[in-house]
Amino acid sequence: MKKNASAPATEKSSSPEAIHIGLDSKVRALVVKHLSAILADQHVLYTKTRNFHWNLTGHRFHTLHEFFEKQYGSLAEAIDKTAERIRQLGYASPGSMKEFLSQATLKEVPGALLNGEDAIVALRDDHEAAAREVRKAVDAVDKAGDAGTTDFLTDLLKEHELTAWMLRSFLD
Repeated sequence: MKKNASAPATEKSSSPEAIHIGLDSKVRALVVKHLSAILADQHVLYTKTRNFHWNLTGHRFHTLHEFFEKQYGSLAEAIDKTAERIRQLGYASPGSMKEFLSQATLKEVPGALLNGEDAIVALRDDHEAAAREVRKAVDAVDKAGDAGTTDFLTDLLKEHELTAWMLRSFLD
């Protein structure tokens, strides 16, 4: 097999950009730490949702297959917005699976066939766990004085709460 002739990507400086938006560097560093952990969980949840979308079995296959597709689409948008918020604060966004997995609080699951009930329970639990983590970040970021990120995180929190409610509704 022919090797790629292009040079491998090199690591760039992880130093933040100098920006002047009314937040000092210590506040921005704290906020980016929280956003990076949230981004990591978003990636795990996105991958898990796609996994369940692909490997779903059972009598509710069609309904849940479509529902999970909408969910991973929403997660993809949230991932992009979270990474862009990190960039707005002058930092490089984490971008490798190694980085995401080292920072995530949610756990991956291997690909395997599973029934709808098990998938719903697992995703419900993850969205509730993500909501708890985002809520902690909202409190810390608000206390640090970053109103823009607090507002951004509050929207993420509401989405996790909404999705958890929808998933619980499938279980009734």
